[in-house]
Amino acid sequence: MKSSEIRAKFLKFFESKGHTVVRSSSLVPGNDPTLLFTNSGMVQFKDVFLGTDKRNYVRAASVQRCLRAGGKHNDLENVGYTARHHTFFEMLGNWSFGDYFKRDALVWAWELLTNVYQLPPEKLWATVYQTDDEAYDIWVNVIGLPPERVVRIGDNKGAPYASDNFWQMADTGPCGPCSEIFYDHGPDVWGGPPGSPEQDGDRYIEIWNNVFMQFDRQIDATTGEATLTPLPAPCVDTGMGLERLAAVLQHVHSNYEIDLFQRLIAAAARETGEKDIENSSLRVIADHIRACAFLIVDGVIPGSEGRSYVLRRIIRRALRHGYKLGQTQPFFYKLVPDLVAEMGAAYPELPAAAERVQQVLKHEEERFGETLEKGMKILDAALAKDPARLDGKTAFTLYDTYGFPLDLTADICRERDVILDEEGFQAAMERQKSTARAAGKFEMTATVEYSGAKTRFMGYDALELQAEVLALYVNGLPVDKINAGDDAIVVLDATPFYAESGGQVGDIGVLEAEGIEFEVKDTRKLQPDVHGHHGVLKSGTIAVGDVLEAKVDARHRADTMRNHSATHLMHKALRMVLGGHVAQKGSLVDAEKTRFDFSHNAPLTADEIRRVEAIVNHEILLNAATEAEHLPYDEAINRGAMALFGEKYGDEVRVLGIGSSRELCGGTHVTRTGDIGLFKIVSEGGVAAGIRRVEAVTGENALALVQKLAGTVNEAASALKAQPEELTSRIHQVQDQVRQLERELNSLKAKMAASQGDELVNQAVDINGIKVLAATLNGADVAALRSTVDKLKDKLKSAAIVLAAVNDGKVSLIAGVTADATAKVKAGELVNFVAQQVGGKGGGRPDMAQAGGTDASGLPKALQGVADWVRERA
Repeated sequence: MKSSEIRAKFLKFFESKGHTVVRSSSLVPGNDPTLLFTNSGMVQFKDVFLGTDKRNYVRAASVQRCLRAGGKHNDLENVGYTARHHTFFEMLGNWSFGDYFKRDALVWAWELLTNVYQLPPEKLWATVYQTDDEAYDIWVNVIGLPPERVVRIGDNKGAPYASDNFWQMADTGPCGPCSEIFYDHGPDVWGGPPGSPEQDGDRYIEIWNNVFMQFDRQIDATTGEATLTPLPAPCVDTGMGLERLAAVLQHVHSNYEIDLFQRLIAAAARETGEKDIENSSLRVIADHIRACAFLIVDGVIPGSEGRSYVLRRIIRRALRHGYKLGQTQPFFYKLVPDLVAEMGAAYPELPAAAERVQQVLKHEEERFGETLEKGMKILDAALAKDPARLDGKTAFTLYDTYGFPLDLTADICRERDVILDEEGFQAAMERQKSTARAAGKFEMTATVEYSGAKTRFMGYDALELQAEVLALYVNGLPVDKINAGDDAIVVLDATPFYAESGGQVGDIGVLEAEGIEFEVKDTRKLQPDVHGHHGVLKSGTIAVGDVLEAKVDARHRADTMRNHSATHLMHKALRMVLGGHVAQKGSLVDAEKTRFDFSHNAPLTADEIRRVEAIVNHEILLNAATEAEHLPYDEAINRGAMALFGEKYGDEVRVLGIGSSRELCGGTHVTRTGDIGLFKIVSEGGVAAGIRRVEAVTGENALALVQKLAGTVNEAASALKAQPEELTSRIHQVQDQVRQLERELNSLKAKMAASQGDELVNQAVDINGIKVLAATLNGADVAALRSTVDKLKDKLKSAAIVLAAVNDGKVSLIAGVTADATAKVKAGELVNFVAQQVGGKGGGRPDMAQAGGTDASGLPKALQGVADWVRERA
């Protein structure tokens, strides 16, 4: 059974059981700073399990693309060395949110495996948590699995609930027992059943895990012991690796032998020229092309921090394995069409972005190819000196200078049985101030504990309304009331205040009643549907249950809306001018400006900036009405709406039509494009490899900028005694005049230096047949000093000369030695002798050398010492 059939049959089966088929979410978790990547199927349902989100279905099924290559869940170092480790993998999963529970979950799992996938029942084993009698009874008495093939798994080392068969989201919160399903490959493969001393063998392979979220785990503050309280609505969370299941169904023992990988391995062999199809490097390359391609599809660009650094690590690991196979030219990007042919039907976003994926990979390959060979030579040289150990200093040099991630160096060391001095590497890292920050350092955002009703957001249609206070917080802790002077967070049952999201800053304003004024300085989401109004109580007292008048600062909102709407138009214009590869990589929209980061590999030219501005301002002049509608996500995408990088979308989305732009957006916007007034780009620059940033202003801010620029132009024209329209030609004219004057000045300096040089001939001192001269030339530059030294060498025949000049407090030095004297006196050493005494250093050829210094006060004494210095050597 092909991998594509396995996916299709899984989704069709659970759809027949009343499940809603949910699309795979991005590898970049939306609005979740606690996770580096989506590492399991349940990530997109995390808020549902925590009770902070609710879907319009209670049963779901999906095939989720996952990545484990950074942070806590990191399988990268094992990829290529085992049969079942991957960076990228697909997780088949079905979920129940307070609907069905253990019986249906296990019965359906058995039905799917034995009836649909037609696995032999006698090959299947199950595990349950040691005290989960309910699950054990279902396996034995309902499904009919023999008791000897249902294994109870206890706690590890006696710690309560510390078991492979007891799952928990964190130290506290939702948790529950698991029931895993294993496949027995038969006695020809070494290994024992789960729970036995030989369980790590390859005979019994776990293929499916059913997690039953049954309890709320809390820690008793007095005893420190964990207590379990039954959840009011138990849930089911399952996960089955597509690759593992395919290996079983296709009767192979390694995931890399399944159909999906065989095509990619063949492609890797084709592009590297490797004839041995069993070479482990081909497996690494085949695995990594999936991870890299889908990361780029989901908006990640290779870089030096966070997710971008993980992507760069994976790419470079693949390239290094290509290098091992003898391929030193860009090859990795050529595997993308093969990946599209294999997985494009299941993930249509892949073929849509294939060209962009190839561009990014090829660019990264070309960059790394320039340094890979040099780095490998350094590594080989270090290991030639000590074949048993690689020192940390060399490992850090490879990292810092040649871009070798530590795990890539560790990979090479492991292959050669070399010990890597990781402690030495870390010590060198600490000493280096400009190192890249380690990937995976994502911290949990501080939040407050809130379990009340949701906030109804009314801000699309109103800027003022009356609302009831649902909760108050001071220093993150709930309180019943707040007093004047308190910094606090206020939660209302309804609000016109927009909470920071999608790059748009939160609204500001006031909450007031008679004798009460609370200044709202920011609005942020405490939960997806709960707004927190952050600010300070200026007067009065506010208690839970009070009714307040919520008033948004209309001027601040209007300025922010203009910038946000202009951002949508600018995004569309950038794609029109630069190409369809342009994608949003981050934004910040406030009342002052819009800052927009996007994917593009080159600076914008002046003409491109003008074209973008022209397109946006044309849209503004058309004064089209803004349209907003709510649609199912898939329908919105099929109708051309753009989804933005890093944003989390539900099954129903808000589609904003602004001019010719269509994007998914929950922000506030102008009523008509004409309300933006005027659009002007302020700056453009690079922020990371392949990422550009544009800042722009609108409305009155744009007008103020244009007026300021016009004022500057008029002042410049007045200073140059020209009309504004003549300014460019007048500036060119002045530049030509300045260049002519500079040429005349340099000519005069050269003549003055030559004149001084003629006078210096008689000051030379004969030391053992060498004419020694050390002097200062007033007003000379480096070119004049060099020219004068050449002329003096011709006149003095056999000579050692040092000439100096002081300009703006800085010392310039030139030393010259005739060819017949360089055996005794070298110009590089001579000039360095003088330079060290004036706060500098220098060197050069034996016959001519240059140096500089910063301490002109030491120059006279330094020049006086030249004769003695030469005498010691002549």
